Amino acid sequence: MSILRLVGLIIGLLGLFITFIVYRGPRWKRRNFLFWGFFSLSLIIVSINPDVLNTMAKTLKLEPQYRGRVFFLLISSNIILWFLLLYFKTRFDEYRYQFDLLIRKLGQEEIENFTEQIADKDIVIIIPAYNEAENLKELLPRIPTKIKDKKVGVIVVDDGSSDNTRDVVIQNGYVVVQNKINRGQGAASRLGYDILVKNNIPVGVTMDADNQDLPEEIEILVEPILNNEFDLVIGSRILGKSCKTTFLRGFGIRFFTRIINFVTGLKLTDCSSGFKAFKVEEISKLNLREEQFQASEVIIEAAKKGLRIGEVPVTTVERKYGTSKKGPDLKYGIFFAKTILKSWWR
Repeated sequence: MSILRLVGLIIGLLGLFITFIVYRGPRWKRRNFLFWGFFSLSLIIVSINPDVLNTMAKTLKLEPQYRGRVFFLLISSNIILWFLLLYFKTRFDEYRYQFDLLIRKLGQEEIENFTEQIADKDIVIIIPAYNEAENLKELLPRIPTKIKDKKVGVIVVDDGSSDNTRDVVIQNGYVVVQNKINRGQGAASRLGYDILVKNNIPVGVTMDADNQDLPEEIEILVEPILNNEFDLVIGSRILGKSCKTTFLRGFGIRFFTRIINFVTGLKLTDCSSGFKAFKVEEISKLNLREEQFQASEVIIEAAKKGLRIGEVPVTTVERKYGTSKKGPDLKYGIFFAKTILKSWWR
């Protein structure tokens, strides 16, 4: 390899790296990323194999005639198909977003009769739940009613459960709002965020309904928010203690956390924790659309909007009743990766 090609390769690699570093977090601009990323990648390819330019030139000459026509048709049809794919995907996403807004609006109307139960609260905990009645029976009585003289309320979003989740929540004196169909943790959480925003609640907390998060640690989670140190605080099982999990899932958490740290510039340890606290005013600025795997989406969107993000150590324990709704490890990992990519690219 000549010195000129070596220099070009170094510049291309450096340019690609700088593109990732510069255009991430609050400075993310898709147009700028595409332009500089394409330029750097092209420089790398040409430096490694300069003959690629000759190959492209020969191909675009469309010679001999029959081969040229085939190439022309293939190139044209692929371009058209890609545009059609992007067009219909965009339309589908828009329809799904409109449906999401409708369901959330219906949920907000359902809870209007219970607003007095949370209107005077300083901290409100959102618990998305899908067939978790047995776990909620043990979880809800342990949630504190006050934290540092701040009144604490609870909203359970019953995400289309077929058990008596709703009855359990009402028996414990807390607010429950129901999705008529099961939509996923992300969609259920968004409904909770909407209710907090509408009722001017200062601080929100999300936790799972499976009784694996400890209500006694809510105070640890909200303290940096109350002290105005952060806008979003993640409960990290890596910094704290975690119940036994599969090797694949444990590896996946660390792997995807590194990916998220790279594309956002953060230094987190646990990207999939649903146990988090936040300033409601700040979380309302995020463009959240994912129906599942909302933990990674929240982090990426928060980084884009420039929110101050931190972590505190928390403990998770074994699930006592029921089974996880996350699905098999491999399927979970694939969809988690998809959410990261979509949230970053948005």
